[in-house]
Amino acid sequence: MNNEPMNDRDIHNASKKALTPTMEDYLEAIYNLSQEKKAVRVKDIAKRLGVKMPTVTNMLKTLSERGMIDYEKYEYLELTGRGSDIGSEIDQRHQTLKAFLTDILQIDRDQADEDACKMEHSVSPTTLERMVAFMEFVETCPRGGLDWLQHFNEYRKYGKQREVCLERMKRLVHEYDAEIKAMKQKN
Repeated sequence: MNNEPMNDRDIHNASKKALTPTMEDYLEAIYNLSQEKKAVRVKDIAKRLGVKMPTVTNMLKTLSERGMIDYEKYEYLELTGRGSDIGSEIDQRHQTLKAFLTDILQIDRDQADEDACKMEHSVSPTTLERMVAFMEFVETCPRGGLDWLQHFNEYRKYGKQREVCLERMKRLVHEYDAEIKAMKQKN
């Protein structure tokens, strides 16, 4: 078994080449259960995923053969280093997508959770990184004007620059003040 830590691209590539979305769901569930409990059991996984225990047992055998978990029938199970890395990465994708859907797009939490679960299996690390940067941008820089997305591209390339954001806020306020005055004059 390979217990060396993997980088995000290796994890993504390994999970895409070797694992189905169902396998990823199991690794994510096992990862989350292992964060919540000392010992993960078949019945815990079955309950979490809403499947029968024999179904879980079959999948655990497959994951064990692929070096993702250490499992002996009727015993507790553990993720290997590789399984833990992949489970953690899948959970991070899920949480990021869910946050984007709820915080940015204002999708209902339950619907966002369901959609994030479907999306997490196909989103690339590059797309995920861009979504995270966009969420950070929305939280820290002014939002308005026609050049808003251009400002996001600059933010993504150069990071948050307090002075630049402050200058844009001032310019935005000035532009809005001018538009408000013009609208009032038309009335």
